[in-house]
Amino acid sequence: MDMFSKLTNLFQQALETREPSVNLLDSFVEHWKGITNYYIETTDETRPVKQTDIPWRLKQMLDILVYEEGQQGPEETGPCMEYLLQHKLLETLCTLGKAQYPPGMNHQVLVFFSKILVQIQKPMLHIINVYRPVQKLVRLCGLLGSQTEKEEVHFLFVICTRVKQDPYVLNYILEVSAPSFACTPTQHSPTGSSSVIFPANTGLIHVLVHLSKSQVSSAATTHSKPTYLSVFNPNKCRVARKACESLLLLASLPEEEAAECLAESTPLCQLLVERLCELYSQLPAMLDPTEIHSFPQINWSDPFTQDEESQSFPGMALYIFSQWDMLCPGYWMDHLTKCLLVPCSLANLQSETYGLILIIGLCSRSEMGVLVNTALLCCMVRNVQSPALVEELVLFLLGRDTQSELCLDTETHVLRYHLIEHCDHISDEISITTLRLFEELLKKPYRDTLFNLALRNLENRCYVTHTPGGVEDNRHFTDPDHDGENDELEEDPFFTEDEFNSSEEQLLSRSQLTREPRCSGQTQAVEIVNSFLCLVPQEAKTSQHVQGAGYDTYVHDANKQFKECTALTQAWDWSEVLKPTESAISSSDFFEGHFLKILFDRIGRILEQPYELNLQVTSVLSRLALFPHPQLHEYLLDPYISLVPGARSLFSVLIRVIGELMQRIQLIPNFTEKLVHVRRQLMGLDGETGVDHVTLLQGVIVLEEFCKELAAIAFVKLPSIDDSSNCAPFFLQN
Repeated sequence: MDMFSKLTNLFQQALETREPSVNLLDSFVEHWKGITNYYIETTDETRPVKQTDIPWRLKQMLDILVYEEGQQGPEETGPCMEYLLQHKLLETLCTLGKAQYPPGMNHQVLVFFSKILVQIQKPMLHIINVYRPVQKLVRLCGLLGSQTEKEEVHFLFVICTRVKQDPYVLNYILEVSAPSFACTPTQHSPTGSSSVIFPANTGLIHVLVHLSKSQVSSAATTHSKPTYLSVFNPNKCRVARKACESLLLLASLPEEEAAECLAESTPLCQLLVERLCELYSQLPAMLDPTEIHSFPQINWSDPFTQDEESQSFPGMALYIFSQWDMLCPGYWMDHLTKCLLVPCSLANLQSETYGLILIIGLCSRSEMGVLVNTALLCCMVRNVQSPALVEELVLFLLGRDTQSELCLDTETHVLRYHLIEHCDHISDEISITTLRLFEELLKKPYRDTLFNLALRNLENRCYVTHTPGGVEDNRHFTDPDHDGENDELEEDPFFTEDEFNSSEEQLLSRSQLTREPRCSGQTQAVEIVNSFLCLVPQEAKTSQHVQGAGYDTYVHDANKQFKECTALTQAWDWSEVLKPTESAISSSDFFEGHFLKILFDRIGRILEQPYELNLQVTSVLSRLALFPHPQLHEYLLDPYISLVPGARSLFSVLIRVIGELMQRIQLIPNFTEKLVHVRRQLMGLDGETGVDHVTLLQGVIVLEEFCKELAAIAFVKLPSIDDSSNCAPFFLQN
């Protein structure tokens, strides 16, 4: 029995016996010595690394480090990690990778570094024996003829991901000293600041920008001006996309100090500017402006996902240019824009800035050059989302002047003057494109755009006539050219009370118009609406002959656009009442400004201009009329303001156009029938036939629609006749 008991105990002890635990440090050291011994014992320098046990040993070392970290506390460092740091294993691996011995070792080192930075959760990049070899390995990336771009860009992406998690390590990776953000001197700042010095062209930023160009293969580099035909490589596109994602990670760091470091102590801004200039120069010289105008608003990554067929088409250059134009987020945008659009003169041809290239293109003597560059700029303005970049674009294009414009001043901001003059260019295409550019600028949420173009000339209300008693006379408008023309217009048979009452577009009866006294300083909403609706004479109207072309169709659109415009300007702190006129300011000093002057001149020639040009001019003026600013509303939408001699308002210009129209109608037989036929042609209801005076007839149709649109805008901006607060203007409503 005792013997059986002893055997049972022995058997139980045998079952409970466990294999002795493996010493992790000994195993880690053993694998490392296995790697170093390979270099001591092996003499075959041509044997690829994949045919050795080095990849397996590196994987075992990584697994041990990951397992060890899982067994340690948050603040503890295991013996294997201590050994790796103290014996500078990463430094040695970096040296072996640089030597490419055995062949392919650089690939294994990149993979090991990437995996250790991904799988080890504790912060590492602030440790000197980690970030020093990381810096050295970064310098080995992006070299010419590299066969490991995929591994390189993944390694860099991992670094940027770790920096995103721990932004304080950015200084270590960029080799920037934290207190002063100073770097080793070799390359100066693009802003001209002598205190900002950049490192050599081997750092993280340089490598990422270099790899981001990988979507154009080496075949393109053999040409003096790279072509976009058959040079796109899908694998290189993935590398370029990963590099751009890495740049975005750095650019989106939320800490202001990190953003300042990127903007002021690295060449990131300069490199992005150079890349934009490079891409700009690669755009096809004969790029179709229509293609630019129809260019969609893309995501920055779209060009990387295009199939091979679409990438072989020359318009792909525009895709890539727009991709880089949009790749500018982050807190450092204000620094970047100063580099992008630094003010410069045409004489300073040594300055390689994006702004200079734009100036040269926009002021070119070649009409095609002006057209393409203006279309590109319009596309940029439409796509840009950064408020900082919008601000810098506006300041670059329009300047910072806040004083009222002088009629003969064409030198204060040459680029602004050139752009405005291009709205009245001899080439209709250039005029349309430039007007479209200004319309896009007016859609951006930046208040100084409107102030620069119009409000600074209207804020003192020098266009309003004053009576001797100092009270503004708002009884009627005055035409700029003929002081006595008001009486002539009042006696004109085309503007009699019968004509007003017979209009099918009229909203309210005459008795409703006069049942309440006019509000002080404002004209009742209904009078303004009916003034525009009844402006075009009956024989020049076509709405009643075509279904669905009534005034009410504009009200819905105007209401929607006005709400959008109001939301856009809500934070602009505009005055809610008309500013009192200053008697000390001479009315002879009034000048509407170059921009409004050009628009009024164009509207004055609406009967002689092409249909597409007329549509664009009226579109810009409608956009201006939508803004809820009291002076702008009064100047553009109030027909009853009494203008000083020599001044024009939008309504007075339209009156003169109507006067010219009435004279020309008498010379065209069957005018109304021809007008209706042309309208049906424009709507696609009738086929093309030979009709005389097509330009004039199309101009009349645009004029009629424009007046209806202005009436609709006035209607949605001003209060209803049935509102109890009828005498309160729109900018006093809550």
